[in-house]
Amino acid sequence: MSVSTDTRRGGRWIDHWDPEDERFWNHTGKRVATRNLWFSVFVEHIGFSIWTLWSVMVLFMGDEYGLTPADKFLLVSTSSFVGAVLRIPYGLAVAKFGGRNWTIISAVMLLVPAILAAFVMQPGTPFWAFLVVSAIGGVGGGNFASSMANINSFYPERYKGWALGLDAGGGNLGVAVIQIVGLIVLGTAGAAAPRLVLWVYIPLIVLASLSAVLYMDNIAHVRKDGNAMREAMKDLHTYVMSFLYIGTFGSFIGYSFAFGLVLQNQFDRTPVEAAAVTFLGPLLGSLFRPLGGSLSDRIGGAKITFWTFSLMAIGTALCIWASVANSLSLFTVGFITLFLLSGIGNGSTYKMIPAIFRAKAKVEVRGGARQETAMSKARRLSGALIGIAAAVGALGGLFINLAFRASFQSTGSGVPAFVSFLVFYGVCVAVTWAVYLRKSVVQASSGRLALAGVGV
Repeated sequence: MSVSTDTRRGGRWIDHWDPEDERFWNHTGKRVATRNLWFSVFVEHIGFSIWTLWSVMVLFMGDEYGLTPADKFLLVSTSSFVGAVLRIPYGLAVAKFGGRNWTIISAVMLLVPAILAAFVMQPGTPFWAFLVVSAIGGVGGGNFASSMANINSFYPERYKGWALGLDAGGGNLGVAVIQIVGLIVLGTAGAAAPRLVLWVYIPLIVLASLSAVLYMDNIAHVRKDGNAMREAMKDLHTYVMSFLYIGTFGSFIGYSFAFGLVLQNQFDRTPVEAAAVTFLGPLLGSLFRPLGGSLSDRIGGAKITFWTFSLMAIGTALCIWASVANSLSLFTVGFITLFLLSGIGNGSTYKMIPAIFRAKAKVEVRGGARQETAMSKARRLSGALIGIAAAVGALGGLFINLAFRASFQSTGSGVPAFVSFLVFYGVCVAVTWAVYLRKSVVQASSGRLALAGVGV
């Protein structure tokens, strides 16, 4: 059994794709899907690196650049915000242009912020120019949504969790890798050579673009399902899970942008000293994301999410204590613990989404609905919610960096920001328990079920 590919529509289009057919999957589908997965991960990985480029560039910006700590936090916040906003259109673009075609387009677009950064990275550049280039760098943040939407179409239901977890984790690692590259450049060439980071990434962007051209495919039957997204927006779980994802992924990406700046401004670390530590957080957060999904399979996503937020509150309290005591070692342990926990939470919250709609489908079947119809609806709505939560959750990165900016601007310390994070994680603990862990089922005012105690 082979895959028929039509090149007449502006790319490699697969007309027949049925991964749920076990014979098709074993004979052909698995090989094709795996090939597309690896090259999609490559492009998404580079996208994350470019999205978080300015978390590295600010480490090269000494006094000669004339920027205040508040300016630098605003700089990284700008890229974070644009990347979050772009996730919705990027996710929809896969259906409009094709997964391969959009991966090529989105990869080539990464050249723009990388090349522009090479031009502006010098003392004397006006702050507004840095902000514009940082905003353009937000295109890297959209790659996550399009990559996840594309890979979701290639895999059967029984392997989606593994494939999406690998796709997400591989992309998240781009944050740590560019920070390692920045550390190497700082440690060897010094703070006067930020362009060396870009000379590493510009060829990688070209290679990623060419890889997508040569090795990826479009699936013909993928269509934009606006109805699913509109229907998902009417469901209470969309708002609850998006809120919780602000706490998990928003923490991961927000802290990734901010960690180096906090170490420099609160503990007077040099750029090299800050860079030597900052990559550890994103690295551990990325590596622990699959663990969150695996633990959720065995214990339940809601329970893992509940305990993750509880521990994040403790980690935040440790950061506050260390800040007041001016203990760099305790602060570093607390902050890296927050990264690790955010990675686990990313995995557990994403595992909760399909579980929520499967649980609702079972309730509908018991009420007389056809099982096939109910489960099909569950798959459509969970796919739509994954896209929405990815976009809303990424806004958490903006909130974190704006909180740090205001905190350092008003008090010269990150303590007020950490206090606000502590309160937020406490609210997340309460919401997770109230909606998903109480031993009852609550009827929402919209007539849809807000599930609790159903093994989500």
